[in-house]
Amino acid sequence: MTSDQLFTYFPNLSPAQQQQFEQLPALYEFWNNQINVISRKDIDQLFERHVLHSLGIAKIMPFLPGESVLDVGTGGGFPGIPLAILFPETKFYLVDSIGKKIKVVQEVAKALGLKNLRAEHLRAEQVNEKFDFIVSRAVTRLGEFYPWIKGKFTRTSKNALPSGILYLKGGDLAEEIKESGLKVQQFYLKDYFAEEFFETKQVIYVKG
Repeated sequence: MTSDQLFTYFPNLSPAQQQQFEQLPALYEFWNNQINVISRKDIDQLFERHVLHSLGIAKIMPFLPGESVLDVGTGGGFPGIPLAILFPETKFYLVDSIGKKIKVVQEVAKALGLKNLRAEHLRAEQVNEKFDFIVSRAVTRLGEFYPWIKGKFTRTSKNALPSGILYLKGGDLAEEIKESGLKVQQFYLKDYFAEEFFETKQVIYVKG
């Protein structure tokens, strides 16, 4: 997948946003050679497997100006960095328990000139703020994830869905959802993206 293919799914990007997305492959190629944050086989598929996958959340939830979003276990900056590019007036806070990954996030964000993103070496349980939404990409099972972030939601969001979790997951999730005991909504990314990679990928929404 090329940046042009990415832009067909998001046709209203400004020239500045397009440029930021186009910078991502070179930035991650450079930083991945210093600190391995993306698997070698995936770095060639960066736009599809990381950038577009992250932006699947945007198809479900277009964040509003002034809203705040926490990205838990962001790794190399996914889904937080692509979402921060797409929603420049929304505030993003990216945390990860591995410091060297956060260094990559900070350097990439700096190179892109992202003013709406901050990143810190923290565990989710150490975050003492409230957010309109919390995003993450398959860091653990849903039932284990929820206690980490319970109570960290505002009640002021004016968005289409109330404040809550938007969790990127893949595969058959029936057992995991049942085990969690949570009431969820499932959104299938194959309804938004044609690539085979998205056939089993979902965004799981849980009200906060």
